[in-house]
Amino acid sequence: MTADDHKTIAALCGGGTVVDVEHVQSVWSGYGELVRYHFRGGAHTSIIAKQVRPPDGSGRSHERKLRSFRVEAAFYRDYAPHCPSASRVARCLHVAQSAAGWLFLLEDLDASGFPRRVRAPAGERLNACLRWLAAFHARFMGTLPEGLWPVGTYWHLATRPDELAAMPPGPLRRAARSLDQRLNAAVHQTLVHGDAKPANFCWSSRGDTVAAVDFQYVGGGAGIKDVALLLARSDQGSIPSALDFYFSELRRYLAAFHSDALPYADEIETEWRALYDTACADYERFAAGWTRPSG
Repeated sequence: MTADDHKTIAALCGGGTVVDVEHVQSVWSGYGELVRYHFRGGAHTSIIAKQVRPPDGSGRSHERKLRSFRVEAAFYRDYAPHCPSASRVARCLHVAQSAAGWLFLLEDLDASGFPRRVRAPAGERLNACLRWLAAFHARFMGTLPEGLWPVGTYWHLATRPDELAAMPPGPLRRAARSLDQRLNAAVHQTLVHGDAKPANFCWSSRGDTVAAVDFQYVGGGAGIKDVALLLARSDQGSIPSALDFYFSELRRYLAAFHSDALPYADEIETEWRALYDTACADYERFAAGWTRPSG
């Protein structure tokens, strides 16, 4: 970016002067990059810019990615301001679309007290993620996903026919449509993060609270789909206690956010617990046919 671009970004983020620009990571499949801007003076010492510059392309995978950035923009604009403190997300300072792509200017969560990354969370670190999900699912219980994916998660079957076709023959492939139908037919629907893997959480220094990033695949669905992805690589012996903790937190936040929903807490837990294995199998169905370049 040019010096004029830096001045524009500084103005959009509360003034000051850009003194350093640090590459953080690339956006998936080469569609842009995350950059940390450091300022002197102004309202912020640093911010994160998600600079999306899609390459020329066509086809299902490319169109899915483009739609995911439109969804993420809608989330930060219309939904993020309503996230509870227990489901911390970066404050969006500015989001805009242009002919070149998208620009998201976001609070720097590292500077705001969430500097840690954990590859395989367990114990209290895992509970912090489960608590975030429980609060998020409770807050948006029954919310229609307007402007988001009608069905959240990046692996759901309607957007992944190529992966289904690439699967080897077997029981999981034969069950693919049935798994998808069972999840989509859940009576109790909320907003799901859609990519709730450990890499999309930032931990506090103590490890007892988290903030989440990457909302390209947020949309409607049963919250247990997020839980299934989060626990996908966890020790199997820890799953029962993790589910117990998640549902206890879900009940707590349902009571806090929706007094009228509390009588349905038993029904929600019964339905979503019964769908946990289905959600796990649905993700494994996707993974069995997925190849990295398809994104």
